[in-house]
Amino acid sequence: MPSPPALLTTEEVAKLLRVHPQHVYRLLKKGLPARRVGSEWRFDRGEVLTWSRPGTMARRAEPERDDAPMSAVSPRGAPPLIAANGDQVVSILLRLLRDSGTFIGLVQSDKDTGFRLLETGAVFATGSHAGGFPTHAGADRIARIHLVTREIGLVAKGRTPKVKDLTKGRLASRPASAGVRRYLDEALLAEGIALPEVDARAQIFASHLDVVCAVAREDADLGIASRAWAHQLGLGFLPLAREAYGLLVRARDLGDRSVVRVCEVAQGERFRAEVAAAPGYDPTGAGDIKYDGA
Repeated sequence: MPSPPALLTTEEVAKLLRVHPQHVYRLLKKGLPARRVGSEWRFDRGEVLTWSRPGTMARRAEPERDDAPMSAVSPRGAPPLIAANGDQVVSILLRLLRDSGTFIGLVQSDKDTGFRLLETGAVFATGSHAGGFPTHAGADRIARIHLVTREIGLVAKGRTPKVKDLTKGRLASRPASAGVRRYLDEALLAEGIALPEVDARAQIFASHLDVVCAVAREDADLGIASRAWAHQLGLGFLPLAREAYGLLVRARDLGDRSVVRVCEVAQGERFRAEVAAAPGYDPTGAGDIKYDGA
C-alpha cells in the first residue's frame, strides 16, 4: 500500500503559495482546505494547489482589502475591542494599529475580568500573563499572541524600595484577581511578613498606571507595577519577577482580519523597536502564536 502524502505546515504552505505565513490564516477564512492536527493546522499539497488555481479563489469570496479601515471588523461578530490592564505595550500596539488604519479600542480590565469578556464575545482579545494562560474557553481552544516579556516589582518615589518597607508603608495594590498580586504575596511570604497587615493599609487600583500615579502623588508609599510604568514616572523599582505577557484569542479566530493585523503589527520592526526602548520590556518573539498547556 502506498503511504499517504505528508501534510504541509503553515510555513510550508506560505512558501508554496509565495505569501507571508500570516496570510495563510487569511486564506483559511476564504476556504483554503485544512485540517486540525492537535493544536496546529495541516494542509494537503494537492488540495492547496487545486484550490489556488486561477479563478478558483475568486469564486470563494471577495478578496479583503489590506488598506481598508477595519474599525468594524472583528472575529465572530465580537466588537473591535481588546480587554487589558493598561500596560504600555498594549498602548504602543493600539497606536501602531491606528496609524496603519486599523481601529481597535481598549476595555480597562484585570486578567480574570478580561477573560470573561472574551468568553462572552464582548471583546475579541484579552491581555494576560504567565500564570494566567488558559488552554480553553468552554469547548474553544485558546491561542496566545505573544507581545513581550516584562519585569514586575515594587515601586516607590525617590528611592529603590525594599520588601520590608511593606511592614509600615501604605501600599498601592491591585485586585486579588490581578495576576501580579501573586508576586507580591510570594515576596511577603519569603520575608515572613503577614499579608493581612499589609492589606489593611492598602488601596486597590485598577491598573499599573493608576498604581504608579498614586505613588507619584504620595497617596501611597509603595506600589506593585511594571518597570516600564515606574520608569515613565521616574520612580524607584525593585524587580520581583519576569513574565510573558500577550493577548488571548480563540484559536478558531486566528484567520480573522483583526487578529491577523495584530500579529502583523506586533511582528513589525517599529513595534519591536519601540517596545525594546522601554525599560523592563523584551520584545523577542513578539507576534508569535503560542498554545499554552499543549
